[in-house]
Amino acid sequence: MYGVCGCCGALRPRYKRLVDNIFPEDPEDGLVKANMEKLTFYALSAPEKLDRIGAYLSERLSRDVARHRYGYVCIAMEALDQLLMACHCQSINLFVESFLTMVRKLLEADKPNLQILGTNSFVKFANIEEDTASYHRSYDFFVSRFSEMCHSNYEDPDVRTKIRMAGIRGLQGVVRKTVNDELQANIWEPQHMDKIVPSLLFNLQVPADSGPPGCEKEKENPAELTERCFRELLGRAAYGNIKNAVKPVLMHLDNHSLWEGRSFAVRCFRIIMYSIQSQHAHLVIQQLLGHLDANSKSSATVRAGIVEVLSESAVIEATGSIGPAVLEVFNTLLKQLRLSVDYELTGSCDSYDQNKTTADQERKLQEAVIKTIGSFANTLPIYQRSEVMLFIMGKIPVPGIYPALGSPTAGFEGSRMIQVMLLKSLLQVTEHYESSNMLTALPSSFLEPLLSFTLMEDPEIRLLVLFILISLIDRHQNTHKFTAPSILSDISVLKLKVDKCSRQDNLFMKKHGQRLYRHIFLTCSEDNSGRSHYQALFTLLALLSVELANEEVVVDLIRLALALQDLALAPDERLALYNRCAVHALSAAYLSLISQLTTVPAFCQHIHEVIELRKKEVPFLLPEDVFTETPRVPESLERAQGAVLFQQCKIAEVLGGSGYNTDRLNTPYTPQITDEDRLSRRKSIVDTISLQLDIDPRNSPETQPKSPTEQITFETLKNAMVDSVNGEEQEREKRRLLVERFQTAPFEDLAAHCGAKASLLQSRLDQIFELTIRPPPSPSGSASQGQTPSRSVPVYEMKFPDLCVY
Repeated sequence: MYGVCGCCGALRPRYKRLVDNIFPEDPEDGLVKANMEKLTFYALSAPEKLDRIGAYLSERLSRDVARHRYGYVCIAMEALDQLLMACHCQSINLFVESFLTMVRKLLEADKPNLQILGTNSFVKFANIEEDTASYHRSYDFFVSRFSEMCHSNYEDPDVRTKIRMAGIRGLQGVVRKTVNDELQANIWEPQHMDKIVPSLLFNLQVPADSGPPGCEKEKENPAELTERCFRELLGRAAYGNIKNAVKPVLMHLDNHSLWEGRSFAVRCFRIIMYSIQSQHAHLVIQQLLGHLDANSKSSATVRAGIVEVLSESAVIEATGSIGPAVLEVFNTLLKQLRLSVDYELTGSCDSYDQNKTTADQERKLQEAVIKTIGSFANTLPIYQRSEVMLFIMGKIPVPGIYPALGSPTAGFEGSRMIQVMLLKSLLQVTEHYESSNMLTALPSSFLEPLLSFTLMEDPEIRLLVLFILISLIDRHQNTHKFTAPSILSDISVLKLKVDKCSRQDNLFMKKHGQRLYRHIFLTCSEDNSGRSHYQALFTLLALLSVELANEEVVVDLIRLALALQDLALAPDERLALYNRCAVHALSAAYLSLISQLTTVPAFCQHIHEVIELRKKEVPFLLPEDVFTETPRVPESLERAQGAVLFQQCKIAEVLGGSGYNTDRLNTPYTPQITDEDRLSRRKSIVDTISLQLDIDPRNSPETQPKSPTEQITFETLKNAMVDSVNGEEQEREKRRLLVERFQTAPFEDLAAHCGAKASLLQSRLDQIFELTIRPPPSPSGSASQGQTPSRSVPVYEMKFPDLCVY
């Protein structure tokens, strides 16, 4: 009997005997290395036996798992790993199938140790570069199982952490194995990404100190391991796969309400923006914008979270472009501003009043949108930023140009709020805007509508316009040196950066200078201006002197400052006492600055004398007393006369001696009021629209009804076209006959024809002269009977009294 058994054992195939020999009697002794070397040598010598070796090992492993002999299971997996590492022949595919079958069985087991063992073997396999491709291998089970392990809820926290980390490494292995192999299953398909990405994000939320004690933190921390895996996944994403990789992130943040916390959402997209290839960054921006549009009716906190993520992403995306549709980005953000204004006024994000919102939440959202607009603008080159400025300006409702302001639900208050929001957005775009050519920085199509807002009654709008002008004109970062109007004895302490005025700057001031002066003057004449307005006006005047001043501009600015002094003294102006003092202080501070910039000693001496006298007698006309938290304003300005005022004649005299245009200096500055000013000055939006409605002919009761206009049809147009063609033919024929007549007719006929025309002209002239020299009719009617009418006297012979001659 024993002989029969021994005979049957000797008849077993060699590969089975070699496989059996690697297993020791006691599994704790581990793999028999000498026999493992024999098995490896046999597999390399007879590669066609690899599939059978794998199948037999798989059979033994299944039996050992069922019998709970886990020591032998570990030995079998170790043997498989060594064979995988050693063999790279063409027959490896069949062996891999057996290997993956064994890994699948381990992952399906209930024991955490077996799941971790199977994951480790799969990770080793994923790092092997195969020589031959596999057309039929599927990893769907592994994606699902590893994703499930990432969400493990095992009772023991240490074991749970190990299982989750094994799942993360398994997903990393699947990605490495499939992402660059076109013949493998496409891991970027939505059904796979919808499992992989949420599993990674779930573990990314785990606190940093959640690793088991006694282990290296970097190796055992699920969040850090997840971040490395997530970065690797995104770094391998091609152009066409970005959308499938980012969409699950957006859905995960939506489903778990993670936009409201913002910090995790910002962290996720920082990882995304830093991991993907830089040329694909604009695709992420476009997906975020689309998601913002899709959440237009969500709560303000959700929309604010998305906007903040957009802002952070724009800062990271610093390639100089935000994709092909630059204006679409700003259009989407401006649309969100308008919707937010509507929601703030109505108190609800939908028409059914189910999604309530508060004004405070909407204002926070509006601030976030404006900040994001600035972040995007900072990534653009100068020429694209100019286009964005014009685009935003075109969206702002301008009085007198866009009568239908705002949305139907917002009303006039909404229109004002939209104006403020869009001007704040425009201010964000203009910050750090540096252009060497002011003609391109402030073209007429942008400057004219912008300046129209300086004439509106709303002080906030006027102040925003001043800030925008300051931001655009300041090209050498001098703004912060002029923020507080003051009297400086030596401006060298400011360390101003001044360049020579270029030809383009001279052209700009020649074209737009008078318009700027006029709007500065009219802004000072507004009675609801505050301290911030006068400080901004001083900054604007100072920057004009530093950035764009030539001799002619200096003269005009001095005339403007003297005109402001006259404005503060004018009794017919409805300026409050504080405003008059503020205008005096503004004029004094600016004349002190411009006198030192011109470096004319006599001019500086006159300004210095007036300022010193003001310090003694009328300190309330100087900026140090006016532009403070508690301005010292007198009861009246009776003492503001005589020597405490700047004298135009004296200034003209001292500057004329230095070569300045004396005639121009002696001419007081008077702003030219244009039609635009008459329409806009001191008119609010409501007043402007009411004015437009009042002057509409259709609303006038005195207007007589007009006869109905002829209805234009296709036949009418057709007949008009035919008539015009016939008329052209007739005119051409008439010209041809005329030319032919002059070429062929005798001279006598031509002379008679021209003589007749000359006589006709003479008769017409005689009639005109007769009417001209005829005396005016008598007031009593016709002449009395028996009296002969007096002789007509030509006009040029009549005698008129001196008072009637103009």
